[in-house]
Amino acid sequence: MAAGRKDLEKIVDETERLGVVGSPSSTAQLALDILGSAVMRKLVGELALFRFSQDANPHYALGQITEIQLRNIWHEDPTMRSLIRQRGRVDAVSERQDTHLGQMLISAVFRQGGAAGYEPSILGTVPATGTPIHIVTDDVLDELLRPYREQIFYLGHVYGSKPRLPLWFKHFDRGPDGAGEAYHVGIFGKTGSGKSVLAKMILLAYARYPKMALLVIDPQGEFARDMKPGGTSGEFALPVGDIARKLGKRPVELTVRNLVLDRWELFEQILFESQFFERLTVPKGENRELACGVLADKLQKAKIKLSDLHQRKSFDTAWQLLQDDKVQKVFYRTEASRARFDTALHEADPDEFFADFWSPVVELFRDDRKGAKSINAALTWLLATTNDDGSARDSRPILVIDLSKEQAKGLFWNDKIQSLVIKRLLDGLQQTAEHFYRENQSLNALVVIDEAHRLAPRELPSEDDGARGVRGVLIDAARTTRKYGLGWLFISQTLSSLHPEILQQLRIFFFGFGLGLGQEFQSLRQLVGSSGTALDLYQLFRDPHSAFDTKSRQYSFMTIGPVSPLSFSGSPLFLNVFNTVEAFLSMNGLKR
Repeated sequence: MAAGRKDLEKIVDETERLGVVGSPSSTAQLALDILGSAVMRKLVGELALFRFSQDANPHYALGQITEIQLRNIWHEDPTMRSLIRQRGRVDAVSERQDTHLGQMLISAVFRQGGAAGYEPSILGTVPATGTPIHIVTDDVLDELLRPYREQIFYLGHVYGSKPRLPLWFKHFDRGPDGAGEAYHVGIFGKTGSGKSVLAKMILLAYARYPKMALLVIDPQGEFARDMKPGGTSGEFALPVGDIARKLGKRPVELTVRNLVLDRWELFEQILFESQFFERLTVPKGENRELACGVLADKLQKAKIKLSDLHQRKSFDTAWQLLQDDKVQKVFYRTEASRARFDTALHEADPDEFFADFWSPVVELFRDDRKGAKSINAALTWLLATTNDDGSARDSRPILVIDLSKEQAKGLFWNDKIQSLVIKRLLDGLQQTAEHFYRENQSLNALVVIDEAHRLAPRELPSEDDGARGVRGVLIDAARTTRKYGLGWLFISQTLSSLHPEILQQLRIFFFGFGLGLGQEFQSLRQLVGSSGTALDLYQLFRDPHSAFDTKSRQYSFMTIGPVSPLSFSGSPLFLNVFNTVEAFLSMNGLKR
């Protein structure tokens, strides 16, 4: 252990000194007096370190420099200002009497000792003025975090600096690499801020764990494209599927075309949204809802299966049922309304109705499509911990459910139908999670929700029952599934429009560019819990698309939560995400 301490001390001694502890300082934030040799270098964002003694034990404290101030008391004197106004500078005091003061936000403290060599501690005292502040290098971090090197994962470099920022993404079960419970993660930023790429990197971080199940609900189809062999999307061509396969994780894509809906309730709701009853003079409202309900009920009583609705004989049965006066009386009580409906029914062409208004709806329930899986079967396959023969499963897969409109050609599909299907998926997940919990097992699964601000908005139109159902399930899931071992990763373009109940349940946050103004910044301020230098540093983030070319783009993020061995104090950390695929792969040992 003594040798380990000596090695780290030697490494620190060889690093550059930036300054010393100044006054006034506190345990929350240190004032730095910057050395003259360091004033001409970039300091804001740098990860720094100092050594101090506490309770007779050596400690190492790390943090990021968040602000630099220039002070020259002579230039603040009114008489001197008048002289400077005439001459521009006074050689005796200008520049020579400048002092550079920094602010350092402490994020982690390590105590020398313990079985691992270094263990977490706190800054319980303020070191003496004059205590040297050193720049942190990769060598320092590698030695300090040597016991945890197998858990470390890299998404990028310290903001505006060279060292890689060590992060860890633990699975949600028990064990040496497990967190023991699920974490909910949020990634926020404007379009083009790099949040989708960051989400794919995090997905691969979790893909390292064979027993962890990963589900991506993909409303736009972006993740699905990346899962195909050799498939990539966007400027940052990260082959997520190829890397996952190399890690032993089998990625499987289900689209609207081979995902089989498996509830009569969904049939009623989708038929309600379609033009089937619209063409039979039944407008949207209570009457159409009753018509869909009674038709579904009568079809079940006629022993017709959901999966057989696409057959012409099933349609003929439905058409015949609608001609029954008793059926019509359920949704049209007046004789005039029934007569109007009956006339429209008899004047309609059944062949046209079957092809144009019935088939696009019922195809969603057909189970003989190529590669078809029902929602229940897909979730069971994803989350099962054993094989068909009862043996333990070596690796659980990644399932991407592509619900984009481009996959739904020839089917009845819109945003409301998408919401209904997503709600069915979420209901199935919650039921499975509760089953695992009753069996005293952790589900150990992560669900990625893209476009979360659309699925769980703060405000909803009063008439949109489908969207309200999805939002309600997501809010309830965020509150309750953590103890089941089911975590959620929400990707959103905004903070202010996402439902506050979900924001309150998130444990790990990543904030990209674009949240520094107006209502977004107010929401950010409430989450960070500070209006100090951390938010000032966040506001320095520049738009990645303002770079001269794609190679020089910087995708900057502020992160809060237990996502790094350097952030257990809860203070924000800042990073620049890798802007090349090769850098990301090589730093994490994922070379193709």
